[in-house]
Order: sequence, then structure tokens, then C-alpha cells
Amino acid sequence: MSFTTQKSILVTGTKGQLGSEIRSLISNDECLMLNVKWFFTDRSILDITDKNAVENFFKDKHFDVIINCAAYTAVDKAESDEEMAYAINHKAVEILAHIAKERNIKLIHISTDYIFDGTNHKPYIEDDKVNPKSVYGRTKLAGELAIQDVNPKNSIIIRTSWVYSSFGNNFVKTMLRLGKEKEELGVVFDQIGTPTYAKDLAKAILEIIKHSKLNTQNSVIIYNYSNEGVCSWYDFTKTIFELSDIECKVNPIETKDYPTPATRPHYSLLNKAKIKKEYNIEIPYWKDSLKRCLKELKC
Repeated sequence: MSFTTQKSILVTGTKGQLGSEIRSLISNDECLMLNVKWFFTDRSILDITDKNAVENFFKDKHFDVIINCAAYTAVDKAESDEEMAYAINHKAVEILAHIAKERNIKLIHISTDYIFDGTNHKPYIEDDKVNPKSVYGRTKLAGELAIQDVNPKNSIIIRTSWVYSSFGNNFVKTMLRLGKEKEELGVVFDQIGTPTYAKDLAKAILEIIKHSKLNTQNSVIIYNYSNEGVCSWYDFTKTIFELSDIECKVNPIETKDYPTPATRPHYSLLNKAKIKKEYNIEIPYWKDSLKRCLKELKC
């Protein structure tokens, strides 16, 4: 895909799972976006929680798109580190929204299924009522609301779930390690959702950038994105072990038997019909994507 004039795209949170996958993809000829200049930043280069630092960074630079992959994602730690979670998931997003509005930059922001309370009995659509039950969920929702308040006509929010990757720390890597260390594990079976391979999400974001549509409504465009299918954390773990030839026994347990500081939604399936229809995106089945990730990890 090429643009008639050169585009400049800024990616924040470069060292995270999604930012790393985007960086990896654009170096691959298959996903090459011609006539695009990419800028990748992490906190050591740009502290997006610092308004003055952000303003100074943008003084002599022009961007057409910001992809905000930066986030505080330590769900349990956020319960005791609320100030930092709000700084990254809310304050920084508000700062980026103001910069984007002032400079007419399209802002693509990544959010989460944790903004829902998990009491639905059918997959969540973008317009469903939000009701986060954790500090992480509340801070991510605060970031969404900041965008809607500051820069509604030039922003896209993508809500995703259960993200994993060959980069960074995540559930898949943790289970691979524990499965090799232990003879058996207890994993919750009463939390239902869909794993999301960060590489697939990264590809979807690149498609949105290539074919971004004019926003004719006075509100932020919100999309859901996860892989296809449904499973519990127990099912996810069983599949990780089966595909990796790990013989660790997995025992199904209830959430109440594995208490954590943060309350997690029991049901957080996302309906992806909107993003599939508008961008003609074919979303892979979660097991197929897991196989590809494990192959990259050489499991």
C-alpha cells in the first residue's frame, strides 16, 4: 500500500507487545506501507504523561497518525498503584488527544474488554453499557472518555482482550514457563473470553490506517477486535500445553478459589462485526493464531 504523499506515523509504547508487533510487521515486505515515515517511542524517548515533554516533542515534528499502544496493563498491581495507572491510562491519553486535536492528527487508541462488567450473556457490541470493576478497567475507561470529550471527530478506539505475543510478558509465556516447572496447575474455567494475538491486532490497525474513512459523526469511532472463537483461561492453558507437548496437568478451578486483587469480568466476548464489515478484515481463529505465536517462540 502506498500513499500519494508521505505520511508520518507515531507509535507510542514501542516496547510493549502491540508496539513491538507493529514495528516487526512494517519491516516485513508483506506488510510494507510505502511512503510512510515511522517514529517509534517509549518512555525513555517520550514521557506521554508529561504535558510539557509532549508539547516540546511535537514542536518540530509533523505526524498524520498517532497509534497509542502505551498502557498500564498490570491489572492486579493497578489496585495498589492507582495513581500511576491513571497517569498512563487516562492523563497521558488526554494529553495526546489535545495534541492530536490541535494539530489535526488522527489518534488511534487501544482499550480493553475490562471496561465491561462481564454480566452479558452475548458478545459485547461497541454501544453496550460500560461498567468497569477494577482500577485497570476504570483508568482505561477514563482514557476513552477523555478522547470522546477532547477529540471526538478525529479518533478511533479499538477495544481488545486477552492480548499475548512473542514479545513481552503475557499469559502464554507464563503458562509455558509454569508448565515446564510444575506437574500440575489450577486455572480458572469460569472466566470466558477470546485470546488476541497482538500480531493480528497490529495487522488490523495497519488496515485501518490504509483505508481510514472520513468520520462524518461528531463522536469517536469505536471498534472491537479479538481473535475469533471463545474459551476460558482453562481451555486456553490446555491448548497451550497440547500444542507445545507439555505434560503438566491442568485442573479447572473457580474464580473464588483463585482470589486476585482485581475483579475480572466473567464474560467478555467481543462482537467484531463492525470492524469486519467496515474494513473487510478476516479475523483468524484463536487456536490458529496461538499456533503461529508458539511457532515464533519455537515451542
